[in-house]
Amino acid sequence: MLHEIVGLTDEPSAKRRWFHDEYFDLFVWQTLNGELTRFQLCYGIGGSERALVWQNHGGFFLDGLAPGRTESIDAVQARFETAGPTLPKMIRQTVGARLREFAKLAEEVPARRRTFRRAAWQKRLSSPEQKAG
Repeated sequence: MLHEIVGLTDEPSAKRRWFHDEYFDLFVWQTLNGELTRFQLCYGIGGSERALVWQNHGGFFLDGLAPGRTESIDAVQARFETAGPTLPKMIRQTVGARLREFAKLAEEVPARRRTFRRAAWQKRLSSPEQKAG
């Protein structure tokens, strides 16, 4: 189940949120009124980490996808549905809808780079009190 990691610094125009379990890291950006404007769904945490990225003004792209190697979007969707019930409803529904949309477009979505690179604020926190749940 995904649990929120608290204590992130917001950007001036967006609230950033991070949800984590043993397989996923979900990073979301929301407007001040709560609209989801971007997300990164990172999966396969570890040496083969990949990310599906969606932006409301840019569509989808993939990070960390080695040529010729893909993971079934159906498998990622099923795993997300199992992990997602603890997410806020609006985030769960929006990300789920985008995953279904991506499944129809998967062959057309470009890979941006072969390795997913986390921003400094997306690095693992070591302090247990920084995690919620």
